[in-house]
Amino acid sequence: MHRFLLTPRWWGINVFVALAVPFCLFMGSWQLGRFEDRVDSHRESTAERPADQVAAPLDSLLPVDTTTSGRLASTAGVYADQMLVPERRLDGESGFYVLTLLKTDSGKVVPVVRGWLPGAADPAKAPAPPTGRVEVTGALQSSENSGTKGVHSQGGLPAGQLGVIGAASLVNIVPYDLYDAWLTVQTPADGMVPVPAQAPTNTGLDLKAFQNLGYTGEWFVFVAFVLFMWFRLYRREVETFRDAEAGLLPEAAPAAPAPSGGAASRA
Repeated sequence: MHRFLLTPRWWGINVFVALAVPFCLFMGSWQLGRFEDRVDSHRESTAERPADQVAAPLDSLLPVDTTTSGRLASTAGVYADQMLVPERRLDGESGFYVLTLLKTDSGKVVPVVRGWLPGAADPAKAPAPPTGRVEVTGALQSSENSGTKGVHSQGGLPAGQLGVIGAASLVNIVPYDLYDAWLTVQTPADGMVPVPAQAPTNTGLDLKAFQNLGYTGEWFVFVAFVLFMWFRLYRREVETFRDAEAGLLPEAAPAAPAPSGGAASRA
């Protein structure tokens, strides 16, 4: 009864199933792993930092990752150029960041967000940075990009304004060697509001994370579909074989008899 499984047609079907099932299981497990990685990253980035956390030297926390993002970093140097970062919202209100470049003792420059002010970006509202050598402590942040939430990536900003905080956007504006990170001061002066640390990019439970979870379900559904179709084809073949043995299949219609010679000659 099961000799049909050895036919070339069924060899092809069986090989396809033998390859498709492990492939779908592998892809589903991979997508599930991606989702779990995002969950772990989200937990790390949103974990509450100890209140008595001691600031670490800036260079010891680089490069920024999910573990060091939001950590207090300390550095020292002299403030240089100051810029405004417009269209930044805080507590539901629109305003701007006051960003000042700090020339550190190492020779490199790190952007420091000294605080937030409400309203349109206006240089007259931004307090001047302290003069002389200063020691700065702030929450470490990874560089922003065009996909970061809240950035102004369209360009066309007035001189002295910056849409994206990061070395890539500053390298063509200032003649300094830049850190690929920035700091946000948690105890600003001159009436400015502190800018809270943000989670690193691609670490939250956003739409992409749940897309990975959805793809996981799809791959496992494909496994069930492949097995179901194989079983359905197998059952149909077995039922056809049993019907043939029981004589339940309709017999083929007899072929029409050839015309006789006499009839052919009369025609």
